[in-house]
Amino acid sequence: MDSAPLKFVNHKIEENATKVTYRPAENTGTVIYNLSLIESGDYEFAIDIFREAFRAGLVVSDRVSFLKEGDEIESYKIPEGKTGICTICSMTLDSLLLRKGIPINPIGGGMVEIENMIPRRFTAMLKYEYTTIDPISVMISQGNTKVTEVIKTGNGSITGNIREFHMEAESTVFGVVEELNSSGFTGVLDVGAPNTSLLGVPVTPDYQGFAMIGGTNPVAAIIESGRSAEVRSMKGLIDISKINYLSDY
Repeated sequence: MDSAPLKFVNHKIEENATKVTYRPAENTGTVIYNLSLIESGDYEFAIDIFREAFRAGLVVSDRVSFLKEGDEIESYKIPEGKTGICTICSMTLDSLLLRKGIPINPIGGGMVEIENMIPRRFTAMLKYEYTTIDPISVMISQGNTKVTEVIKTGNGSITGNIREFHMEAESTVFGVVEELNSSGFTGVLDVGAPNTSLLGVPVTPDYQGFAMIGGTNPVAAIIESGRSAEVRSMKGLIDISKINYLSDY
């Protein structure tokens, strides 16, 4: 029997993007989610970290669910001794743009240097078309993030991702971003000018770059504290109604 072919991350993004049904104005439909696992004893600490990261603008949105052991999320049961953290993946943006008829080219994910709360450049990156493992998960597992330092001082390194879109779609793209902002999505890092590199990443001629914060930066901060955590980015699709608000905790 032949084994299943390798599926690179850009294909996973395209596959999930076509299934998203989220409507920001109505706050209904499905979104792409990340699932992280921490020790149950770190629950209160994790909530505090998420609050600090939200105040610093280092999260994709104000939506997050903390799941106790035994709870199920899309047929997955949280293991004994663990707390699950469900967050919205920034790739949900790509899905919304595709629904508007805007072709999106996901470029890659990696580490973004932050200086005085301003994103300066990608210092490391994995391109989606060359990896079968989510780049954000890889960067966090390597322990090179400095999310806590960004929260405290405005300087450090966070995870982020970048995609590109045709420059003729700029007004439509900003319309989608405004709609997302009104629904609590705050994860935009930067949008580049046409035919111009963004945060050190070159784009295709006649295209513009669009960078967003990685959806699991608070979990990276938890790991930076010496606590253990497992990150599963782009875990799948979930109805937005099943994800709570940070203010609920």
